[in-house]
Amino acid sequence: MSRPILEATQLHPAIRDRIATYHADIVHNVRAATVSNAILVVGMAGNPWCRRARKSLAAAGQGHHYLEYGSYLRGWKPRLALKMWTGWSTFPMVFVRGQFIGGAQDLDRLIASGELQRLLAT
Repeated sequence: MSRPILEATQLHPAIRDRIATYHADIVHNVRAATVSNAILVVGMAGNPWCRRARKSLAAAGQGHHYLEYGSYLRGWKPRLALKMWTGWSTFPMVFVRGQFIGGAQDLDRLIASGELQRLLAT
């Protein structure tokens, strides 16, 4: 499945670089963390769904790495870059072995079904 994204030819040349480099450091950091951590949770302060994801992993006995970017009132621009990169509009963003699996509810479903263990075993 692929979601439509504007082609570079549809972007005015004056803004192409700005789009390509929009908070690229944050995207780079998250990409690097997906490679070096079996489970990565990307979240924000004060978000109950981020806490829920981390508690679900703890209850399942799964360690994880956590990256936090701002809160509801601060840090929204760096988080926007992550939303643009993943196509996912909410936090947390959970990655397992480099694969984006969704948010807290998606993680809970994977834990309940045993799929998380299968993903980690590969």
